[in-house]
Amino acid sequence: MAALRVLRAGTQSWRLAAAAKSIYPSGQPQRGHRLTPSDDELYQKTTVQRLERESPDIMFIEAYTNRGFTINGDSIVGPCAVLPRAILQWNVGTYKDITAESLSLFRLLEPRIEILVLGTGNRVERLDPAVLKLMRQCGIAVEVQDTPNACATFNFLTSERRMTAAGLIPPPKEYTGAAVG
Repeated sequence: MAALRVLRAGTQSWRLAAAAKSIYPSGQPQRGHRLTPSDDELYQKTTVQRLERESPDIMFIEAYTNRGFTINGDSIVGPCAVLPRAILQWNVGTYKDITAESLSLFRLLEPRIEILVLGTGNRVERLDPAVLKLMRQCGIAVEVQDTPNACATFNFLTSERRMTAAGLIPPPKEYTGAAVG
């Protein structure tokens, strides 16, 4: 019994000391893991190889250059409209040419698309709010991104079997080309 009392008294004094003194030197909790990658992780490249296409009827943007796109192994020159089952030349030169009229094709599709991904070149550009509002009223969500990110977003949404279309403008001449990953 005497040993038990001593142990109990020792435990209580430890609890009091822990309550009175913070276990963190700065008084704030800190994360135990590192938040930035180490040097060897910064220089490793990640590569993705597609061994077999999941479905032959899915559009997949494989690469882009300043001249156009590679979609399902086909080279497309210039701006294009990528639809669920077709690829069309899109008659726009820059993001300034994206109007209600140039987007009318996407509103007329059957079955109706859920999301339209617009790639505006090397930067995200601001489009006319009235045009975006018109698309929302038609039940189509519009995602405006730079072209590299728009290609990746389109591929992701398509792989999830979402009804998605894309209007893509190739990035300017500074871009020599890249694979979409």
